[in-house]
Amino acid sequence: MHDEAASASMSVKALLSRFGILLAASLAAGLGGGLTVLDSHQATACAVFVGIIFGTLFFWGFRLAIAFLGLAVLIFTNSLNIPQFVTSSSLEVILFLVGMMVIVGALRDLGFFTWIVQLIVAMPNLTGRKFITVTAIASALLACAVDEVTSIIFVSTLIFQVCDRLKLNPTPYILIAVLCTNVGSAGTMMGNPVGIYIGTKGMLTFGDFMLWAFPLMLVALFATVGLTLFYFRRQLREFDVQLKDRLAQGLTLAPLVKVPYKQGLLLITLTILAIASHHPLENLFGLAKNSVLLITPLVCAGIVMILKQNRARHYIEQEVDWWTLLFFMLLFAVAGTLEYTHVDRVMAHYFTGACGNSAGILVPFIFVVSAIGSAFIDNVIFVAAFCPVIEQLSGSIKDLPLWWALLFGACFGGNITMIGSTANIVALGMLEKRSGSHITFFQWFRIGALSTVLAGTVAVVGLLFLEPLMPDRHASVKFEALQRASGKNFDNKNVILTGRITPSTAPLPVLKEFTPSAYRTVRLSSAEDAEAAILAAWPLDTELPAGISAVQGRLQTVDLPGKYPHVLIVEQSAPVKAAGK
Repeated sequence: MHDEAASASMSVKALLSRFGILLAASLAAGLGGGLTVLDSHQATACAVFVGIIFGTLFFWGFRLAIAFLGLAVLIFTNSLNIPQFVTSSSLEVILFLVGMMVIVGALRDLGFFTWIVQLIVAMPNLTGRKFITVTAIASALLACAVDEVTSIIFVSTLIFQVCDRLKLNPTPYILIAVLCTNVGSAGTMMGNPVGIYIGTKGMLTFGDFMLWAFPLMLVALFATVGLTLFYFRRQLREFDVQLKDRLAQGLTLAPLVKVPYKQGLLLITLTILAIASHHPLENLFGLAKNSVLLITPLVCAGIVMILKQNRARHYIEQEVDWWTLLFFMLLFAVAGTLEYTHVDRVMAHYFTGACGNSAGILVPFIFVVSAIGSAFIDNVIFVAAFCPVIEQLSGSIKDLPLWWALLFGACFGGNITMIGSTANIVALGMLEKRSGSHITFFQWFRIGALSTVLAGTVAVVGLLFLEPLMPDRHASVKFEALQRASGKNFDNKNVILTGRITPSTAPLPVLKEFTPSAYRTVRLSSAEDAEAAILAAWPLDTELPAGISAVQGRLQTVDLPGKYPHVLIVEQSAPVKAAGK
């Protein structure tokens, strides 16, 4: 397990052996890449990233120190510069998480979580199946609203309370709750740090999550609940027997205490409503996409700190996990180096070569890779590495199914092993402390892997079924991706190309969904390299712009001679301002 104390107390021999493996893996990644398809900066970026992966595996307590050293290597080798570091560190994601952590601390003070627990305990006609079903679903939905760790802490406390009174082993109930919590964390941006990171990188709104991810999460959640209820059916029958005996003695499961929950309920409701309405607010005020989304937790946290001035310092110093957030920031920056040095293009090229542009292959492939990776490594690491690759793949295929496959793989994959997610580690730590119970790797793996396969099958099949209904969002494409050597094919892909427009006398080839009489031929060339150019069909009723423009349209691959065998059917364009103007 990931344990800070274990890393600190490791013997010198164990430290050296693990450090040797880390160094060997990093050098193998760097040298192997440098001798094959990567240049020196790309090889360095890969070596540092692999080093951080093995650092989190072998030296969890030193992961932040390893990230510091890895960043220093990137700077000294000129594989990353300071401006790019600032850009790649995703400060907007870090600040979003800071705001949410403050809000969670206030909800804890206001008794909101205690109120949820009391509602579950007070259910009429309680049975084992009813208790754990409601508890597991509540834990999953609570993870959607706050985060998976906070959710599992409060739900685990409830389970221990009930099992202590019924003299039951809490292990199966903790397992069911944590498996469902991990599934539920994929429902919204707030459930897991990877949710807000994917939402930011993929320019996904809260509404996108509620429309596509949340319904699939619910189906996967009910499937997981059904599986775990069947798997632990014997223990649930024992619950019913013990409960019947206790009630026959006139005893209750837990004392009911009046909790002043209304302020906490108001806070979480207003926060979720503000986050949910970010997209129309951004359109109303002409703000950049997701800007309101990212500042909403800060606004809510700021109001909380004003109203609860005596607790403000406590929220910032104790409720905000600065250690983890600083690690995330450095990790995002290191992962951004993969994009900065164009390792993402190399990876996308090989993925496309292996899987083509078919969502039917790419969606399950991305899910499986991210799920297996997240089973053993912090899921944020894999998501940070995959996001630039998906951005590259989105240039020639619908990106929404790929983003959701990454999200579900990273969240559901945490159920495979006992170290697969932070919620697992927290729940197991509480289990060992409260009851002295221990779960072996294979005890967890049997039900964890089975539940991941079931939930993953639901998610992948659902994504493939919904893929035709998902919009083909316009992807920003660079001219390098249009070269014949890139091997990319486009079939009416919605794209945005930035370049210069000049008239052309070349005839347009036969294109799909195209009325030739409404268009004229133009040449769209790169602003940096005039030789990098493609033909475009420009609407006759639209004037040709002067200077550099961002041109939006549908890109098609055709049988044209030369390096750029593609034609763009233009829909609209907008001038691009020069830097500093």
